[in-house]
Amino acid sequence: MTMSAPVQRPSLIAPLFALLALMVLVFLAAVFLGVADLPTTDVAAVMAGHGSDQAKSIILDIRLPRIVTGILAGIHFAVAGLLLQTITRNPLADPSIMGISQGATLAVTIFLLFAVYIYDPGSNTLAVLPVAWLPAIGTVGGIMAGGIIYLLAFRLDLGPLRITLCGIAIGAVLHAAAIGLIAGWGSARIEILLEWLSGSLYARSWNHVLFLLPFTVAGLAVLPILRRSIDLLRFDPPVARSFGLSYRKQLSVVLLLSCALAASAVGAVGPIIFVGLVVPHLARFLAGKRFALVLPFTVALGAFIVTLGDLLGRLLGQAEEIPIGVVTAVFGVPVLIALLRKIP
Repeated sequence: MTMSAPVQRPSLIAPLFALLALMVLVFLAAVFLGVADLPTTDVAAVMAGHGSDQAKSIILDIRLPRIVTGILAGIHFAVAGLLLQTITRNPLADPSIMGISQGATLAVTIFLLFAVYIYDPGSNTLAVLPVAWLPAIGTVGGIMAGGIIYLLAFRLDLGPLRITLCGIAIGAVLHAAAIGLIAGWGSARIEILLEWLSGSLYARSWNHVLFLLPFTVAGLAVLPILRRSIDLLRFDPPVARSFGLSYRKQLSVVLLLSCALAASAVGAVGPIIFVGLVVPHLARFLAGKRFALVLPFTVALGAFIVTLGDLLGRLLGQAEEIPIGVVTAVFGVPVLIALLRKIP
C-alpha cells in the first residue's frame, strides 16, 4: 500500500514579507516624491545625513513626519476595525459605524468653534487658538463616545448586533450635532474644520508622531496578551464562558483598546474612512484559515494603504493635494465590494 504524500499548506510567511517589501517601496517613494521637486541625489544625501538645508527641511520636517504619522494612524484604524468586527461579530463594524469617529468629530468641532472665545474673548480669528491640542481633544471625544455605547450596551444587556445598532444611532446623533454647529457657527473657522473632517495628513509634524506613538506601542504590546480573549470573543457569550472567559470583563478591555486606538488616530489626522472597514477583510482574505496571521496582515496593510493613499493624493493633486480620506473613500468602495463577493 502506497503512502499518500502529505498535503503541503501554502506558506503565508512569504506574502507577509512581500507586503512588508511593498511597504518599504511605498515608504521610499513617499520620501523621494512630492510637490517639491527635489533631485533624487539631494534626497539620498539627506537620508545619508548630508544634503542642503532646504532639502533637510523638506524631508525631515515635512515629508518624514507626515509619512510616519500616516503609518501609525493606519495601524490604529486597521487594528481598531479588526477588534470591533471581532467583538461585535459584524463584518461592517468600524470606528465610524460604532460612533467613535463622530464623537471625536463633535469634540474637535466644539473646540475649534468656541475655544477661541475662552483664550481671546471677542476675537474671531484662529491666531491664538491652540490647534496643537486637536489630537488630544479628538481622542477624549472618541473615547467618551465609546464609553456611552459601552454603558448603554451593558446597562440594557445588548447583544453584539444591538451594540452595533446602538453605535450607529449614537454616531448619527453626534454627527448631526457637529454639522449643526458648523452650519451655525462655522464662519472663519470653517476651512480648518473641513480640512480636518476630510481626513488629511497635511502639515502633520513630529508632535503628531509623538502623540500617536504611545498608543501604538501600548496597543500592539497588549494585543498578544489579549489574543486568546479576542479569539473567544468571536463566539456567543455562553460558548465563550464555557471556555472560562470572563466575557464582560474581556469585552470591556478589548472595546476600550479599540476606542483608544481609533480615537487617537481620528484626533491626529481626522476621520479617514474605510481603512478600519476594508483592511481587516483584506487581511482575512490573505491569511485564509490562519487566524494567527490576520493581525500581522492587518498591521502591515493599515500602514501600507494609508501611506500609498497619501502618496497618491499628493501626486494627483499636486499643490492642491487630495486629502487621504477622499482617496480611501474612492478606492475603498470597489475593493470592499470585490472582497465581499469572494468571502463566503
